[in-house]
Amino acid sequence: MFSVRLACGALAMALAIGSPAAAQDPSASHTKNEAGAKAEAHAPRSFTTEHEGTFNGSRVRYRAVAGETLLRGDDGEPTAAMFSVAYLKKGVDDPTERPVTFLFNGGPGSASLWLHMGAFGPKRVAIPSDARDDGPPPYPIVDNPRAILDVTDIVFIDPVGTGYSHALGDHEDKDFWGVHQDARSVAQFIRQWLTANGRWNSPKFLGGESYGTLRTAAVTRELEGGYNDVALNGLILISSVLDMAHDATGPGNDLAFAMLLPTMAATAWYHDQVADKPKTVAAFVEEARVFAREEYVPALLKGMDLGDAERAAVRAKLARFTGLSEAYLDQSNLRVTLWRFMKELLRDQNKVVGRLDSRYTGTERIAAGSSPEVDPSFVGIDGAYTAAINHYMRAALDVEMDREYSVISGLGGRWDWTIDGGGRFNFNVAPYIGQAMRQNSGLRVFNAAGYYDFATPVFSAEHSLSRNGVAPERITFKYYEAGHMMYIHEPSLKALLSDVRAFIKAR
Repeated sequence: MFSVRLACGALAMALAIGSPAAAQDPSASHTKNEAGAKAEAHAPRSFTTEHEGTFNGSRVRYRAVAGETLLRGDDGEPTAAMFSVAYLKKGVDDPTERPVTFLFNGGPGSASLWLHMGAFGPKRVAIPSDARDDGPPPYPIVDNPRAILDVTDIVFIDPVGTGYSHALGDHEDKDFWGVHQDARSVAQFIRQWLTANGRWNSPKFLGGESYGTLRTAAVTRELEGGYNDVALNGLILISSVLDMAHDATGPGNDLAFAMLLPTMAATAWYHDQVADKPKTVAAFVEEARVFAREEYVPALLKGMDLGDAERAAVRAKLARFTGLSEAYLDQSNLRVTLWRFMKELLRDQNKVVGRLDSRYTGTERIAAGSSPEVDPSFVGIDGAYTAAINHYMRAALDVEMDREYSVISGLGGRWDWTIDGGGRFNFNVAPYIGQAMRQNSGLRVFNAAGYYDFATPVFSAEHSLSRNGVAPERITFKYYEAGHMMYIHEPSLKALLSDVRAFIKAR
């Protein structure tokens, strides 16, 4: 069959080659030269401040270095200025004994403010722990005495197009917006940082949240997959998404519905929509896991061959786990999407539950409809974090930039999801972690999951990390009674930081 795309491409090439204007356009050359000169002239900005704090009972003097690192292409020309904030303990005699941990958030398109100001930084923004809206400013920015600076230096990275990071010269931010493109740039930053700070022989940990876990897997392959190997000690996965097929509850992808079920059960349990409610959410989630593996998935796979009696039995159990009526489940063909569940569970109260954290509820303008107007768990926290990072950068770190700090770029629709020849819902990066663990006998993985997280459900991470060549004896699973950002729940924050500290110290 004749390819329109190939034909248009060939015609454009022929016209370009045959046109003197195209071949010798002085204005195009002049523009490119100007862009290159501007990139070369870009002086990376850096801001250093001195601090002291008590973390896990240990007094730590540390230096905060907030600033840009220039990334360069093969031709040596600058391609981007990547912004980071590093917290470095002072008075360390032997850097090989001091770990360094690189952290970022996800999106894609999100800056690192959530992990920075919510969990791992020396200061954090304190918002309601009980799933209430954060309200208007001012928001309290408080000491974070459980931060892990007693056991590791920390570098928060803002990928290109987020925070203050941006492309340079004739490059555009979108040149870095893709699974592999993004991973290569972050890996390049890490290599340059290790060289500039003399930390190549330090223990190294790499971690992220949400899409940041997918990025962690991809960056690990970039760091450990070549001859110029950067070996890692541990990966810290917070709210993991590794297999994109788990996120596609479309016709024919029955596994994705099963991935949601334990989180639906946790949510129904939390909102008292469960008959014969077990004492703990962990116990009910485990019941849901067993049901999903042994009865729900086999029933879905039978499709039209599912008998009436078996369908009725599965439907009754599904109603108990989800808190939804059997009639609704029957009308849904035993398959309930996330958005419909968010709208349906508390419909009789004219409320919807959150996606990032299903403990949150929001009141809708109308009760009708099949999806919520907004995610109440996102709008319940975004104001506080945005205000906190902008205030803290200037007030505590002396950062003065002539750019707006981009919290979330909203670039997911422009992201290049292509990976190894696959598409957005046809790829899985967990094998990257399996390969890295096979080639690095000391590499360990920490996976943190919130029971009430619908964005990256607990069952999905468990399924991804139980296969794909991953070494089970080197994986630590921890669970928290909160959602995607489990650290906004203070008991979960305390547990998370204790667990991560223990993971790093166990090296």
